[in-house]
Order: sequence, then structure tokens, then C-alpha cells
Amino acid sequence: MKRTLLILGAVVAAAAAGGATAWMVLRAAQGGTRIEYVERSGGEEPRTPRLGAHFTSYDKEAYPDLTYAAENAVKAVVNIEVVQEIERQRRRYDPFLEFFGIPQGFGEPYREERRGGGSGVIISADGYIVTNNHVVDQATRLRVKLNDGRRFDAEVVGTDPATDVALIRIEAEGLPTLPFGSSDALRLGEWVLAIGSPFDLQSTITAGIVSAKARQLGAIPDDFSIESFIQTDAAVNPGNSGGALVNARGELVGVNTLIKSQTGSYIGYSFAIPETIVRKVVVDLKEYGVVQRALLGIAYNYVDQNFLDAKGEELGIDGLGGVYVASVQEGGAASEGGVRKGDVIVAVDGVRLDGPSVLQEQIAQRRPNDRVKLSVKRGGTVKQIDVTLRNKAGKTDLITREDVDVVEALGGRFADAGTKLCRELEIDGGVQVVGVKTGGILARARVREGFVITHINDRPVRSLQEMQRMTDKISSIDGIYPNGRSASYVLVE
Repeated sequence: MKRTLLILGAVVAAAAAGGATAWMVLRAAQGGTRIEYVERSGGEEPRTPRLGAHFTSYDKEAYPDLTYAAENAVKAVVNIEVVQEIERQRRRYDPFLEFFGIPQGFGEPYREERRGGGSGVIISADGYIVTNNHVVDQATRLRVKLNDGRRFDAEVVGTDPATDVALIRIEAEGLPTLPFGSSDALRLGEWVLAIGSPFDLQSTITAGIVSAKARQLGAIPDDFSIESFIQTDAAVNPGNSGGALVNARGELVGVNTLIKSQTGSYIGYSFAIPETIVRKVVVDLKEYGVVQRALLGIAYNYVDQNFLDAKGEELGIDGLGGVYVASVQEGGAASEGGVRKGDVIVAVDGVRLDGPSVLQEQIAQRRPNDRVKLSVKRGGTVKQIDVTLRNKAGKTDLITREDVDVVEALGGRFADAGTKLCRELEIDGGVQVVGVKTGGILARARVREGFVITHINDRPVRSLQEMQRMTDKISSIDGIYPNGRSASYVLVE
């Protein structure tokens, strides 16, 4: 009881103090000080516009108003419910057998459902929705809930693990959409909104600023990932994946993808795939069913201070920025255009390579047979080199659904078999399996980690680069395990 009285006493005292302040302001006003009245639902409230010498007059146009963007963009952001069916086997249990250490065995298989969720953005009135690949990956069923409460079953149109972008569709017409903006035009410090369904709280809007651009984190679990994230301080949590990053004009400038946190929840950093990459991947998936990935055909190192300290003097490089060409793929786009090992590429079509992921982002926006102009520093001078980009098979043709992405189809992580391992196994070369992913050919064939692939479809595979350039449907895999045991796997339809 005493505690309650103390609190009430504090409230009364505060009210009295407030009344005294209002009286003094009014009295001062009678002496000539202007009072500004602000309309309130409960009446008028006096406010002095200048409370100290360090304050400036209030200018409405100088402050961001995000209500227009929020109220319009939220209508086009959806919640995605994901159901994944997993087959399991019941383990038989017999205490008698267990007592004597006799194996128990397994009973009949059964199916178990796992549920998850994420967000998506409607990009066309006829039901196309962009989201993250990791939201829909291995989903058995997808259910989309619109902002107005309607629900629809969805189908996957296509996915791109390398950028973590996916395109799905629902059967509906006249849907609200979110127009694409320009992620290239984003400025550091610019206000943005993150809209999604964190912790299944649909239509949640948070605000922040653009903290950095072209971040490369090594976070996408794909051997050929393309990363150039927009970093913001808008609060993003599990469930926001696939949701919209929106500028103050209500335009889609990115797709929220991940957070960098030791706890798994937001602590100040969130990252989005830029619109430049999202738009290109979505158009490819709609038009071709697959992503038209252009390749420059080089291995490179970004020229930062660490690179200069380690190799700058040896290589004769003394300026920051650009990428050092460590090797050139024979027959690739760069090689055919005249790029050489030791060159430093400083710009692509006039865009300076002032970050480690800028080159990757610029090439990711283009398709095979597109031409780019490289600004190349060689021998102290900068020259312009025109290059025609190529596909993974080293050709300028666009690929089709029938052309297979061998690495994706195999479903694993790979590395070149080293010289030592090749010598021990007495092979000319190969690609070692360093990880097996669920649902791929390797998993279905029960290929174990460590296996060295030497042939696919009876064609020699001496390096990961060679395997990447294959596009034929896989019918057989041959190789050898590190213990020397050879193995062949034949795929039967």
C-alpha cells in the first residue's frame, strides 16, 4: 500500500510541476514571446519552437517521412508458410535383445512434417513473388498469406542458390505489387524500410539507414555464391528472409536475406540482396527457367592494403583498388578479349572496382554474349579492353532448361584434388567431394565425403573448372576413394 501511495504522489507532483510550467510560459507570452499551438486529439498543447540556442527552427521538408512508403509497400509483402515432409524409420525396441547387445533393426518408414516460414514480395499483378532460395529450398508445400488475409498455394518457378534468390507464383490476378527501384542509386545514410514476417508477425515494418554497400560475407552456402549485400541497421529477425527492403519512395531496392549475429537474433546488422541482382535473376527465371550466368573467366584478388603489403612490391603494384588477375581461363571471355595474368582491372563499364565484391556484382547483372568494357592497368598505363562474356561451357549461347548445372545436380561441395592426393591415387586429376547435400545425386547414390570424381558420363574430369563447364545430363559417375577403392555409380531413371 505504501508503494502505491508513493507512486501516486510522484504522479501528482509531476502534474503540479507541469501546471506551473504552463503558467509561466503563458505569462511570458503576455510579455511578447510567441507560443506555437499543436493540434492534439484532446485539445491544444502549447509548444515553444526554440528551447535553446543550439536548436534550429523545425522544417518539415528536411526530415524523412516514411509513412507513404510503409503504407503502400506493406500491401505487396507476403508471409510464406513452408512445409517439408521428411521420411523417417521407426526403430524397433526389444529389452531382451538390447540386454544381449543384439541389433534392433528398423520398422516401417513414416513421414514427418517440418514447418517453417519466411517472407516474399509480389512483383507482378498476376502472382509472381520473389523470395529467398533458403526459404523454399526442399519445400514439399508452400502456402502464401497476403497482407489482406487471403491464402494461396504456391509453386516454385525457379531458384538460384548462388544468389539465394527464388521465384514462386500463386494463381491470382490484380494483386498489389512493389516496383523495382535502383540499388545502385542508394546512398550511405539513406533511410530504408525492412518489411516482412519476423517470428511469424506478418506485416512488420522496421526502419534504418544504409550502413554499407557491396558487402561480401561468405554467408551463402554455395561454392559459386555471388554476394554484394546492402548492409542496414533496420531490425531484421528470423522470418524476415525474403521480405522487402524499400526506399523512401516505396520502391524495392533489395531482398532481406540474413543477419550477422552470435545469438541468431538481430543485434544491429542486417543484409539484403541488391535489386540489381534480384531483378536480373527474376527476369531469367521467368523467361528461361534458369539463370543466364555470365562468366569473365579469371581468378582474381582484390587490391587492398593487405594485398599491397604482401605482394605489392613484388608485383609492382602501389595503388589501392581494382582486382589483380591471378590467372586467366584458357578459352574464356577474358582470355579471348586480351586480358593477361598480372593485369589490374580497375573498372567495368566505367564502374570503379572499389570493393572486393563490385566486380562480381557487375558481371552478375549480365548474360552470356553481353559485351563489357574493362579498364585495365598494365605497365603503368590504363587501356580499354572490350570483352564478350561467356556461359559456364565457354560459349556465348544462352542456356536452356535442358542444359544441366552439373554441380547443382550432384548436390555437394567440391574442391580440386590436390597434387599430393592425385599422386597417391595415381590419377591425372579429379574433383573431391568435401560435402554432400540432401536431395542431390550424390546423396541418392550414397556417395561419401572424400570421394574423388575422375569421370562423368565417361568424360574425364580433371578439375572443378572442367566439371563446371559440363552441361549434359548425368548418367554415370566414376572415381576413387582416398583408401584406393574405386567406385562407379550408374543413374537409372
